[in-house]
Amino acid sequence: MSFNLDECYDHVLGLVETAGSLIASRNSQRKRVVEKSSNIDLLTETDQQVERMLMDGISAKYPDHKFIGEEETSEGKKAELTDAPTWIIDPVDGTMNFVHSFPHSCISIALLVEKVAEIAIIYNPMLAQKFTARRGKGAFLNGNPIRVSGETGLEHALATTEFGTSRDEEKTRIVLENVGKFVRQIHGMRSLGSAALNMAMVALGGADFNYEFGIHAWDIAAGDLLVREAGGVCLDPAGGPLDLMSRRVLCAATQELADKVVLVLTQYYPEPRD
Repeated sequence: MSFNLDECYDHVLGLVETAGSLIASRNSQRKRVVEKSSNIDLLTETDQQVERMLMDGISAKYPDHKFIGEEETSEGKKAELTDAPTWIIDPVDGTMNFVHSFPHSCISIALLVEKVAEIAIIYNPMLAQKFTARRGKGAFLNGNPIRVSGETGLEHALATTEFGTSRDEEKTRIVLENVGKFVRQIHGMRSLGSAALNMAMVALGGADFNYEFGIHAWDIAAGDLLVREAGGVCLDPAGGPLDLMSRRVLCAATQELADKVVLVLTQYYPEPRD
């Protein structure tokens, strides 16, 4: 590897903290909002500014690194993961929450080298929650080690999921069908409005599993490493290996619990940009 991962982590953590201060300072302000694919798929100036801050700050020190970012992809650039050092970035995961000043939004950023996750940071600056992970070095919240719950039974599990930003009728039907099945079998369901924060709750041990159809790589790349470093598992909702580019995710405290979730889920396979 042609660069030092420790230095890289410290550099990016500083950028994330600076960008987080910008998000926090604007959370309670009125935002100028642009609708993307629908009136619930939103973009603000802050999304664009934060993504640019992070990309420019990384490129200044690591000019050969690549990016997969939510806002540049929404502008038409194809999201393609190669073996090159690649930062997968969601500048404001939970934009709908940010628009409404609901304090559950975060920066989600991960570094993959040869398609292997090395660094993950999920930072909610409104609540000062900084989740971090390095491959092989564990998962942390504000510097303190975190661990998944170890739950194995559906009947005692707390789940997180999202309804998503698609108005597609078939997807909506399946989302509601799955919610209906789980609320009859588990302790409860939660929806923070941010895929990254939902996954962070599994890593923290606060939730026991999370699933979602229709997310993108930038929603889950950091959460994937965080959950695995906290002792959990991440996989495709049908039970196979996780593909960050597939727009499908399931993470759980244990493989045993994940296997039980797979048996309950009605599957949905999103189109690349639906």
